[in-house]
Amino acid sequence: MRIVSGNVKRVHVVHLNNGDDILLSLRQAVKEKNIQHGVILGAIGSVTAYHFHVVASTEVPPEELFPKRKGAYDIADMTGFIFNGRVHCHIIFSDDKIAFGGHLEEGCKVLTFNVVSIAEVDEMDLTDFDTLQRLD
Repeated sequence: MRIVSGNVKRVHVVHLNNGDDILLSLRQAVKEKNIQHGVILGAIGSVTAYHFHVVASTEVPPEELFPKRKGAYDIADMTGFIFNGRVHCHIIFSDDKIAFGGHLEEGCKVLTFNVVSIAEVDEMDLTDFDTLQRLD
């Protein structure tokens, strides 16, 4: 186990517009604001298309599936991290029957809007926190 502690430096709120690609836009925002390490606190909005990946086996490394579809879906939430300037985000979509999601991929296009909150952190190095290697 590895634990790091630090402080929230500032909170950024990113507003995306109709047609924007969510992942590409988040990468651009992180670059423009020079966010090295941060926490994606949550998000709201809707999409006209989704694309994500999920694990599909219990082996390490696991097999993965990459669901992709066009249609109208709400964004129920987004969470994740900024690891040394790299966006690692998970997203949950919903329709009138179910909620589903996984690791955000390029191709999720905004319908009405998408508002994402990012807490930029100080004194924390989150590099490689999303790796399979032992970090203790």
